[in-house]
Order: sequence, then C-alpha cells, then structure tokens
Amino acid sequence: MVKIKPFAALRPPRRFVQEVAARPYDVLNSAEAKAEAGEKSLLHITKPEIDFDPFIDEHSREAYDKAVENFRLWQERGWLVRDPREMYYVYAQTMEGRTQYGLVVCAHIEDYMSGKIKKHELTRKDKEEDRMVHVRIQSANIEPVFFAYPDVPRINSIVEKVVSGPAEFDFTATDGFGHHFWAVSDAEDIRLITEIFASVPAFYVADGHHRTAAAALVGAERRAANPNHTGEEEYNYFMAVVFPESHLKIIDYNRVVKDLNGMAPETFLQALSRDFLVECLCDRETPYAPSGLHNFSMYLDGCWYSLSAREGTYNDDDPIGTLDVTVLSSLVFDKLLEIKDLRTSRRIDFVGGIRGLGELRKRVDSGEMAAAFALYPVTMKQLTHIADTGNIMPPKTTWFEPKLRSGLAIHTF
Repeated sequence: MVKIKPFAALRPPRRFVQEVAARPYDVLNSAEAKAEAGEKSLLHITKPEIDFDPFIDEHSREAYDKAVENFRLWQERGWLVRDPREMYYVYAQTMEGRTQYGLVVCAHIEDYMSGKIKKHELTRKDKEEDRMVHVRIQSANIEPVFFAYPDVPRINSIVEKVVSGPAEFDFTATDGFGHHFWAVSDAEDIRLITEIFASVPAFYVADGHHRTAAAALVGAERRAANPNHTGEEEYNYFMAVVFPESHLKIIDYNRVVKDLNGMAPETFLQALSRDFLVECLCDRETPYAPSGLHNFSMYLDGCWYSLSAREGTYNDDDPIGTLDVTVLSSLVFDKLLEIKDLRTSRRIDFVGGIRGLGELRKRVDSGEMAAAFALYPVTMKQLTHIADTGNIMPPKTTWFEPKLRSGLAIHTF
C-alpha cells in the first residue's frame, strides 16, 4: 500500500499566482520559454538559461547556479511564500468543459523503489541525471509529477467537500485551460486522507517518469549520506499530484515521417494494403480521426485515408501487442519504412494530439514530412494493465492534457 504525507508548500500569494505559474520545463524550448516568461515566472528557475543573452547550455554550471539564485530571490521577494503548516492541496484543471480533481501530496521514495509506484515507460539515465541535478541543487521538488490511482469514494467525498468552498487560486491560462487550487487545512481531513491512502495498492505514473525517478534517487542519496537517518526526514518524500483514474483522459499521440523509404505514394499504398484495409477519403480539408482500436488515420499526398488493420496482424491477448503504437510500428515503420528504433531515428517525429489533426496535414503539405499517422488514444485501463503486468509501453504512447502548471506548490527538504 502507498504512503503519503502532507507538507508545508512554498507557493505564490494569490495576487502573483498567474505571473509565477508556468508550463512544465519540458514542453518549451529556450526561445519559447524566454518569450513566455514574465518577471516573476517560474521559468526563470526551471529554465534558467533564458536569463542569459545569448542562451547558455542549460546543463552548464552557470545555468544551475542561476536556478539556485533565482529560487532564493523568488522567496526573498515574496513571490513564493511558505505555508505555516503541513497540508494537502486540491488541484483541479478544466479543459473543454471537463474538470479533473487531483490531490497534491508527498509520495514516499520507498514506494518507487519497491514498485508500488508503477511505471509504463522506460527512463534514460542521462535524462534522470539531468533532473537529479535540479533536485539536488535546490533541495526541492520544484515541479510536481503526475500520478493516477484507483478511484476511492471516501477520498472523492473529502475532495468534494473541500472544493465546495472558495478556491485559493482560480485562473484561466492563456491556452484556455482553467486551474483551480484549494488548501486542505482541516486536521481531520488531513488525517483521513493519509489513513485512506494507506489502503490504496499503487500509484501509476501518468506523466513525469524522469522526474519521478530523479526525485526518488536523490532521496535515496540523502538517505545513504545521513548516518543518523531515521526515515522521517523530508527527503524521503517527493511532491506528486494524484488523480483518480476515472478523471483522466489520454489523448492521441501521433506520428509523422520524413520519407517513404524510396517508394512513390502509389507503391506505398499498395504495400499498406497487404496488412490494412485502405480507404481513400479524398478530402484534404476534412481530417479523418480514427474510429476505434486498430483503425488509423493517414494523411498522404493531399488525401486522408482510413487504415484498418486486417485480422491476424495484431494480438489482442498480448497487452503490448494489442496497442496501436505496436501495430503501426511493426507493420508500417519497421516492415515498410525500415525505421527500426523510434527513440533514435531522425526520420520520424511525434505530435501530441492537443495540436489537432490539422497540424499533421500542415507538416505534410509544407513538404517537411512525407506522411502523417493518427492513432486511437490508449485508455487508462490499458495503461494500468500494462503497468500491473510489468510491461513497458513503446515510446511516445500516451499524451495527457492539460499539463500540470508548475509553481502552484513547491516541496522543499
């Protein structure tokens, strides 16, 4: 069962929250972050290279030192203020009329080490180490990780009670997504949340695999370096926003390819027809979205196509084999285009579904890409089943929106 605790967050005063809150570090490049960052933006802490002209290497000593300096200044200037006592927090997000309610908690590093915090993606050591540096130098979890958990009606009831009162923060970001935040300050609610989660069997990493690994590994480092370790130290915990599974919706994560491996479009279509029922929709302006599992959308040579995988080309009894990313990778990228490693190939790129199918058409019509493929989204049931069975999803399988805003709460240790 998982272990959580409340914490005394650093967070912005209400009048500054929209200026401080920022999109996650990994959804913006340096130029985008520079353009987006106002004076008080957390991006000066999470992407400190933007404070240099020209930009410096984000992995340089100078950048790390600047991040530490800015974190200190934000507190000195009153842009980040510590709560007077340990609490939980409710963080809700609204997108396209749908609101999901999560709890901001501290998760335990031991639950990650023992596998109670379950992952569905591989992590890379270099990216883990990059995130570990940021946790080490700040002694803080500046940005939260994003977990799911099996629905618990008693937790839902407490959250419903909390959000019936006025929110501490309530704003709509420039992307149109709403962000709402409450402090869970009642001592009995805090006690109950801690107690109820002790019966929750697992957390599932939805977004932030590298940040999760980094936070847990830095905590383990601090533990090993402390001869007087008791297990109660704050470094044993890291910040997460945990959502009930039923609140979350995974959106599509699509692919574009630079070439057809030497084939003309007509030859490529003929090759596809061996494993797919190919239907030309002959309409450039009206994008086609996949209708269900094993049905794909393709944009090629000015036309949208429906591709339906033929019986026998996939294995619905295999949690990985049934995934459409597996089917497409096997039958198209590997078999026809000879793209063997999606992580390293320069011939393929990935487009989050939040950008819409029009982005796929745009990248092909511009001549940058030769073809685009849209996939039916993975379900939360598929994700948790894969994590429970110890399997790993292929790269770039899931895309969660909206992204958590950084800076609403920070955990220090």
